[in-house]
Amino acid sequence: MVKGKKTIKEDVKKSRFEVISEAANTYGARSFDNYAQIRSVAEKLQAGLCAYLAHGKKCVFLVPPQGPFKEQNYGSGAFSVSGKGFLPLEPISFGLGVRVSESGDFLRLVLQCRKEGSRIDVQVEHNKTYELDLPVTETELDIVLEGLYQHILHWFTDRVERYDHGNYGSSDIGFDILRIDG
Repeated sequence: MVKGKKTIKEDVKKSRFEVISEAANTYGARSFDNYAQIRSVAEKLQAGLCAYLAHGKKCVFLVPPQGPFKEQNYGSGAFSVSGKGFLPLEPISFGLGVRVSESGDFLRLVLQCRKEGSRIDVQVEHNKTYELDLPVTETELDIVLEGLYQHILHWFTDRVERYDHGNYGSSDIGFDILRIDG
């Protein structure tokens, strides 16, 4: 045997548990990277959209993708993988609670992110998907922010248009609009 080189027999000496453990550790590292990359994009979108809307107050929060929420950032609780114990390696959803009125009405946008190689795909409400190269540039971020703004505006104007023309009943699943008493 040559010093410093492993033979096939030495590799076979690993127990099946050790092989599984190595695979699980690799999986865990990738799932953490997936979460960290997506969370970074989510935080940039949250802060960026608030500034983009130029409201003057904090007006966009990271919220859970489902269920009730308050006017606050939920940290790790805003992500679909929260509370799952072993961090799964899968696309991750999160919500953006966006203030849409001075009286405390909030609309929840649900975004799903998937890391694909050196980019992250951000899908808005099962509609438009934005492909962001990593690291995310300000130009790409601005494109997504304008898209989110247009998405929200279109949601309201489209429903008003439908109402004005007598076709406002629908069974689509969309935004949650909540009045939050701060």
